Amino acid sequence: MADALLPHLGRIRIPSALDKVHKDEAAFSFDTPETEDGLFICMNTFLGLGRRHVEMYFHKTSHAVFLRIKRIRHEIVTDTDEAEAKKPTRLAIGMEGGFDAGERKYDVEELFSIVILPEWIEFPLSFPGLPAQVVQSAKAIIDAPSALRQAELDALAGSWDGEKRENSKFADNLAQISTGKKIPPSGWTCEKCDMKDNLWMNLTDGAILCGRKFWDGTGGNNHAIEHYEHTRYPLAVKLGTINPQGADVYSYPEDDMVIDPLLPQHLAHFGIDILKMEKTDRTMTEMELDLNQRVWEWNTLQESGSELKPIYGPGYTGIVNLGNSCYMNSIMQVIFILPSFVERFYKPAMQIFMECNTDPTADLNVQMAKFGHGLLSGDFSKPPTNDQTIMSIRPQMFRTLIGRGHQEFSSNRQQDVVEFLQHLITNIERSSRGSACPTDCLKFGLEDRIECSESHKVKYVYRNENVLSLPVPLDRAINNIDVATYEQKKAVLEAQNKKIDPSDVVRPRIKLISCLEAFTAPALVERFYSSATKSYVMAKKTTRMNTFPDYLLIHMAKFTVGEDWVERKLDVSIDVPDELDISFIKATGKQPGEEELPEEQQTSPQPVELNIDQGLVMQLVDMGFPVEACRKAVYHTKNSGIEAASNWVMEHMDDPDFADPLQVPGSTPDNDSFVANAAAVEMIMAMGFTMTQATLALKSTDNDVERAADWIFSHAMELDNAQEEIPSNAAAASQATANTDGPGKYRLIAFVSHMGTSSKCGHYICHIQKEGRWIIFNDEKVALSENPPKDLAYLYVYQRL
Repeated sequence: MADALLPHLGRIRIPSALDKVHKDEAAFSFDTPETEDGLFICMNTFLGLGRRHVEMYFHKTSHAVFLRIKRIRHEIVTDTDEAEAKKPTRLAIGMEGGFDAGERKYDVEELFSIVILPEWIEFPLSFPGLPAQVVQSAKAIIDAPSALRQAELDALAGSWDGEKRENSKFADNLAQISTGKKIPPSGWTCEKCDMKDNLWMNLTDGAILCGRKFWDGTGGNNHAIEHYEHTRYPLAVKLGTINPQGADVYSYPEDDMVIDPLLPQHLAHFGIDILKMEKTDRTMTEMELDLNQRVWEWNTLQESGSELKPIYGPGYTGIVNLGNSCYMNSIMQVIFILPSFVERFYKPAMQIFMECNTDPTADLNVQMAKFGHGLLSGDFSKPPTNDQTIMSIRPQMFRTLIGRGHQEFSSNRQQDVVEFLQHLITNIERSSRGSACPTDCLKFGLEDRIECSESHKVKYVYRNENVLSLPVPLDRAINNIDVATYEQKKAVLEAQNKKIDPSDVVRPRIKLISCLEAFTAPALVERFYSSATKSYVMAKKTTRMNTFPDYLLIHMAKFTVGEDWVERKLDVSIDVPDELDISFIKATGKQPGEEELPEEQQTSPQPVELNIDQGLVMQLVDMGFPVEACRKAVYHTKNSGIEAASNWVMEHMDDPDFADPLQVPGSTPDNDSFVANAAAVEMIMAMGFTMTQATLALKSTDNDVERAADWIFSHAMELDNAQEEIPSNAAAASQATANTDGPGKYRLIAFVSHMGTSSKCGHYICHIQKEGRWIIFNDEKVALSENPPKDLAYLYVYQRL
């Protein structure tokens, strides 16, 4: 039987160090070695395939020999005492040193065989008489590192990757004052107030002081950090966390939790024997988890306490959390309820696979089609049998692809779900050029009307958006009396060092209509350059929707940045109607009697000398802001200092041209002298654009190839007409009105919720209305929703009626 391999030996390769071996996830499906039929690895290209796509691949490539890998898991019974003894050492879930995610542990049995098409002849790898080349290739594939660097086989649950602590640079040479002070093993009190918990001992002088006050009013009174600011003694240990395994140590100058490798000696200086100490207080890891989780919010959003009935079948497929990938999971569940995505990716999936002539693992259209099939086919949503894990999909290949080249989305950190949605839309638009783009159903036009306060002449600016971001006007709350009563009660309890029952929390309730009204309310614009008066003036800007999309995404801007530059989440409840009429925010365009501001003259501009303090610019850049926005901030605040520039940044973060290059009023670039960067032109032409189109894009973005790539996909109309000039505002208005438009009445069909204090931590889930029922999608768990928490959502999806 082994003779059947002889005609194919010329195509069987042994993978080298440069070859990618996809042996953990199929290229066209979510089959893995653990699914029913296992995974088939092409012994020529080393691409992984599910059984349903093996014949397609054979007919397409003529590669006939595959290594089949099948894994069978056998559960290991864990010692309960051993599991309870495991203590967390880092803010992580499902990772080494982190909190247990509750996953089961398994022994894994691996079966290997050689499969030959088209007859589906199969030999076990141990079959005597197999050609040496086949055996060598198979063993090399088995020994090769995974192309996706898959983690442990049992890491099926989500992971929350906290920051790993490092040794403090102050520990080795820490000065300790010999005062004869000895610290008792218990009974501590802050030396400046009467607090008896959240106490920190400075490792230099032994001062015992309370910790910081947290954002929610809990914690301490800041006496420990005030002591550092006065003495500059760098390290402090949290009393109550000291035990033979270590303790929480904070470094003030390093502004982080650290490891003190000499902690036993440093504690002994004050008479503390670390081997005799027991943990009596929460570690910072546990406190941070409590703050981030906000028990009441997690319980409400995940509908804890309700008997949620699991549901299976097409459209009810869960997605495994790959480690802080819940933001991606929620968005992917939502977008595949949109008909345009179903038509673009799911229905023609096999055709997309057949037409792929490049690496399918790097083709976004292929991976989107694969994702759609995984969610909607029902193949990975079946009731569990015996002790099997609930079936779901594990989109490691997609996550690797969509995050490639992006500093944040390629990491294991939590991300803002709306930022990811915009990133996904941008990439889909790029991959859909020349064909119908499924994101068009989300696109709408916005009209900005700007009125000069002195000439009263107006300017209309048009732009396209995919998400309507609404402010949350706390002053429009409809339960202010109840909130004030709660705040008084909270203040009394805090003064008594008592904790607040999470179930007693009263949140401001704000109507969604109030948020829409705040969005369209006039806003003052300082230092607006008026082409009528040739000077800076105060202007009034109002924004309205120029077109209404088929599907409206509404983002509640709950995350704010405080004066201390720390991101916080507004704890509010939004009254969200099931049916919404937004007709009242429709733009009206230029009105009779209005006079437009004159266009700037483009002839013979006078050169303007820019005096920008680059030191201030770099300080702002180090804070994470775009360099062009930082240049504008320093310029408009006349180099007056970092505080003024920072305030300018915070006031203008939502400007549509926030990150655009600085354009000094009264001067314009000499367009006739523009010379496109040859290398940049070549890069853009490699994307399928003409030289004229590439030059226009680079001309519009000052030869910035990255910005040009974004610009080129958002100006398809101008590019298709191959215009030589940057499009006028009239052209932008024409493009905005070319969007899908219709009545402004909508029905709520989905929402995404966030649990936690910041967009960079916590957890995302989504609720989707299907077949008249609300369904909760919490990563791989899919169930009928009993109490969908619509008022706490972060992103809403409305469908036009």
